[in-house]
Amino acid sequence: MDLVTDAIGCPEDSCLVKSEMEQLKKPKAHTEKGVFEKIKLYLLQKPLLSPTDRRKFDRDFAISTSFHGVHNIVRSRNKIQRVIWLTVVLGSVSLLMWQVYSRLVNYFSWPTTTSIEVQYVEKIEFPAVTFCNLNRFKTDAVARFGIIYFLWDIVSKVFHVQEINANSTDSQQAIDFVSTHQNFSITEFVKNNGFYLNSSTLLACEFFGMPCGPEEEFTDSSALGFAKAGIIFDIHSPKKEPQFDGLGLSSPVGMHARVTIRQLKTVHQEYPWGECKPSLKLNSGSYSTSGCLKECKARHIEEWCGCLPFMLPGNGIECDLQKYYNCVSPVLDLVEFKELCTMGTHNSSCPVSCEETEYPATVSYSTFSGQNALKLLSKKLNQSQEYIRENLLNIEINYSDLNYKITQQQKAVSVPELLADIGGQLGLFCGASMITIIEIIEYIFTNFYWVCIFFLLKIPAVTQWAPPSHNHSGNKNGIEEC
Repeated sequence: MDLVTDAIGCPEDSCLVKSEMEQLKKPKAHTEKGVFEKIKLYLLQKPLLSPTDRRKFDRDFAISTSFHGVHNIVRSRNKIQRVIWLTVVLGSVSLLMWQVYSRLVNYFSWPTTTSIEVQYVEKIEFPAVTFCNLNRFKTDAVARFGIIYFLWDIVSKVFHVQEINANSTDSQQAIDFVSTHQNFSITEFVKNNGFYLNSSTLLACEFFGMPCGPEEEFTDSSALGFAKAGIIFDIHSPKKEPQFDGLGLSSPVGMHARVTIRQLKTVHQEYPWGECKPSLKLNSGSYSTSGCLKECKARHIEEWCGCLPFMLPGNGIECDLQKYYNCVSPVLDLVEFKELCTMGTHNSSCPVSCEETEYPATVSYSTFSGQNALKLLSKKLNQSQEYIRENLLNIEINYSDLNYKITQQQKAVSVPELLADIGGQLGLFCGASMITIIEIIEYIFTNFYWVCIFFLLKIPAVTQWAPPSHNHSGNKNGIEEC
């Protein structure tokens, strides 16, 4: 026997391992077979209903069900009446299915409605007002660099390389300035030489009879506008950063600007009814589309250039002028070309805000003051009347009414409304309710149960497993399998 085993290459230890593995598999197969046998034995113990009992069960269900019209089919003794009632019931069921289908299609198209409501209040929150000087930098600070153009003009050229002509003297001066001032910090220059709203620029401020001061933070944009004399200001929500690019209001010096505002609130639904995403948050504060676009551009610039421009949010290292010229500007062009920072729809980088507050304004102007007032201001400020006309302006901001308007996007069909609509269709066409549906489910389950018993009794018993026959030719040679 040992010689035979060695001849076929099956040592005792390998045969033992195989035998143990087969023994480990047997309990699992036995368990599965045992569960199936228990279910089968349980079903076999139940008696199989006769055709008479089945017909009686169907008749009892038809008579007792709350589904209207079915009992009329069973009880009708006249064939014509039975056909009529069968046609009525089938027609009602067909109409019901069509109505339910149309309601489901309408619901999954995610329809919305828009409601406009005006709320009258005794007190209303006053918005934030951010001011910026149209003449962004002091002349003596820029003159120290010994170039013709203001620093901001150079930075703007760096940000818009496509507008620079390589053969022009202007661009060459900008390139020379970038190469000779590599450690120049734009942030520090703006902080030290930009115009701030302080006691020297804000001469007087009054809010509902109470004095107010210059608490606004410094804000700037990449737009040009140095040749103008006056103030640009933005009226916005305290939770939102100001936007001066196309949205700011301006007032020239020597004028009295009277600004009348209204408060408008807009509420958007989340996807799929609307385009907003309530889960989106910004590192810089409350979510806004403009703030999201800034953070999106900042992420791409920091990823490619390893630094951040001073006007974009983030805590990264500030980009020097060389990085502005060689990296930041091409990355911004790439972001625009490949549409890496998009806005509007729910699947864009920056979808719309779920809630927005805006302050549309109407501005009217008049001369700053009469001759007598000029004399008083000249004496009080110790300045000439010409200086007051060329450097001072007065801005007055008021609400037009003590109310605000809410424009709200709402779900046209909610889940309770959908269920109520389908329930109404069930009652209208079939006189059915939730209890009727449970009765039908019970009837179907009982019939399925009887069908299972029927097939188990009719299917022949499962044949037992037969071991494979031995290979006689192999036995003749004195070799057998392990």
